[in-house]
Amino acid sequence: MNTKIIREKISQLTDETSGKTLHTEGAIRHIGIDAEKNLVILIIAINKTGGEAEKKLRREIAQIIKLDLGFNGVKIQFEEKRKIDSITNRKVRFIIISSGKGGVGKSTIAVNLAYALTKLNQKTAIIDADIYGSSVPRIMEMKPEYPKATSNKKIIPLNQYGIEIISTEFFTEPGKPVVWRGPMLHQMLESFFYQVEWNQNLDFMIIDAPPGTGDVTLDLRNIVPTAETMIVTTPHLAASHVAIKAGIAARQLKQKVIGVIENMSYFLNPVNGEKEYLFGQGGGEVVAAQLDCELLAQIPLQQPKKHLSLYEPEEENGQKFLELATYIMLYQN
Repeated sequence: MNTKIIREKISQLTDETSGKTLHTEGAIRHIGIDAEKNLVILIIAINKTGGEAEKKLRREIAQIIKLDLGFNGVKIQFEEKRKIDSITNRKVRFIIISSGKGGVGKSTIAVNLAYALTKLNQKTAIIDADIYGSSVPRIMEMKPEYPKATSNKKIIPLNQYGIEIISTEFFTEPGKPVVWRGPMLHQMLESFFYQVEWNQNLDFMIIDAPPGTGDVTLDLRNIVPTAETMIVTTPHLAASHVAIKAGIAARQLKQKVIGVIENMSYFLNPVNGEKEYLFGQGGGEVVAAQLDCELLAQIPLQQPKKHLSLYEPEEENGQKFLELATYIMLYQN
């Protein structure tokens, strides 16, 4: 008995989650035979794992292997095809931009970091995972638009300034809030990773996470376990206190904390040229010290010259983001 006969026998079985045969789907990824134990070892990629469809397919395969072909048993590892073919299975750096609370400028940091990476010739995309408070499209000065789909029903991300972007803003009516429970959040987040036709050559995926440590934070850990995290805070000690919790949560989820970014650090008074600390001082240093990592940047309050919230390289803040992007490119996880 050889693997060719096994393949021929099971290839016409149907994956009921897709309605197609294993042959049509190219689902049979590996066939092995343990001659000593007279076992067949299979790796099969199906449309969706779990549930009755998988159980039925497992029974049908076992019947062929044991009853028709005479083996003692079969070991089957089912993998989810959409995960295998998704961006999560590529050599991409996933950087989660996290904060303990809202209002610290986390999304602005995420977008400007992505923009700076593109200026350094890095192919970069953004997932706006702050589903209840998505703001990336507005920061990127994008008009409301529904994404198109490929022939195989994958979502085509929108593109702005050379950055691929996906956000719940693209799927909801303008001005309408997202009022969803946990399972719907989970489904939307999974679709961002598994159902989007991302550039095959991406270098970085920046993930704008929601503030706090709720369902989305846990989902991100399961979907992209290799993701690294950057913590955003303001100088105010109340904000830094909560940011520390976000960093500790990231560590508990086995995510590498690259460092801390202190946003709104000061305002440079145009009259006298002195720094004015409108939100206090020391928050970034406190967070970095508590998390035992680097304070990577202190971003002052500054209105961009050409955009709503994006800084060009020739601007002071633009230069800071270029330095931050360069650090991340050289950073070894």
